[in-house]
Amino acid sequence: MTDIANPLNPVHLSHLANRDPRLKPLTEQFAHIQHRRRPGGFPALLGLIVEQQLSVKAADTIFGRVRDGLGEITPQALLAHDEDALRGYGLSRPKIAYARALAEAFHTGGFDTDSLEPLTIEDAAARLVALKGIGRWTAEVYLMFSEGRLDLFPVGDVALREAVGWLDNLQERPNEAYCAERALDWAPYRTIAAHLLWAWYGAVKRGEMKR
Repeated sequence: MTDIANPLNPVHLSHLANRDPRLKPLTEQFAHIQHRRRPGGFPALLGLIVEQQLSVKAADTIFGRVRDGLGEITPQALLAHDEDALRGYGLSRPKIAYARALAEAFHTGGFDTDSLEPLTIEDAAARLVALKGIGRWTAEVYLMFSEGRLDLFPVGDVALREAVGWLDNLQERPNEAYCAERALDWAPYRTIAAHLLWAWYGAVKRGEMKR
């Protein structure tokens, strides 16, 4: 299973540009970037647990070891491995506990990502957050990338908050409440605004453009 990448929708970009003059330059600068959709289900949520508080490179390395060790990323395969084996793949003890709790929820039928589809964003996020080890950021990222929800802005993401501060010429990185209020201007395409701000943040950090 691989990611599916589609160009950003010009209608979405036009809407954002009209709603927010400050965002308009980013809709032009990064119109070429792609909106990625990841496969969902247990593998996606397990991958997000692995990613928590790690660099992308470190998370990819550990998830690769987990994938190779399990052979197939299923709840049953994970539950068949003891803690020592999972630690050998690079998972910390807390993440092992989260991963096993997630696998149990899927295995027993207590949770199924298919049940999220008809729910509102808030209700779907609440169901995800009820799982051990799944916080608000993880839930929102899952809904954005695995379900393709278009109106989410993960205010717990430090890079997004930093970019919002640049956008509004703030002296300090804004807090989550400020960013949540600010992002209301970008509804119903807050996910697309987040993609633009992530692209800008990455380009600045790589030295490809200035703030």
